[in-house]
Amino acid sequence: MMTKYKYILFLLFDLPSAFFCGVRLTHLDNNNCKVIIKHSWFNKNPFKSIFWAAQGMAAELSTGALLKDKIKHSKLNVSMLVVENNSSFYKKATGKISFSCSQGSEIDNIINLLTSADTPQTITLKSIGVDNSNDKVSEFCFKWSLKVRN
Repeated sequence: MMTKYKYILFLLFDLPSAFFCGVRLTHLDNNNCKVIIKHSWFNKNPFKSIFWAAQGMAAELSTGALLKDKIKHSKLNVSMLVVENNSSFYKKATGKISFSCSQGSEIDNIINLLTSADTPQTITLKSIGVDNSNDKVSEFCFKWSLKVRN
């Protein structure tokens, strides 16, 4: 599992817009990933809340980091790509928003399919964003395509 320091470096060099928008990984284990973003000048919209795209970066990282970590532990050489996404918004995103994905067991199942089948697989992972009051702010679904590289 990557350390917080390595994830900060990963963000800085591979996802600089997420880094500068304040996206931060706070928890990653075998089944869950949690990412936060705080409302700031850099990620704001004219409506005094977090811009939808900045929320999307945080949500995508919560699904992608969990997926990437599982792939790393499988020791497979897998390419991963978002091929579809959708989102819903329920209230203004102000303050600190936490995005969580808790589909580790579903990822394990798809990785097992990758090893047994010789065809690309897809998985849809959901990330739910909640505010400090634990009210749902937004919800993002990302359909990931996975293919074992030869």
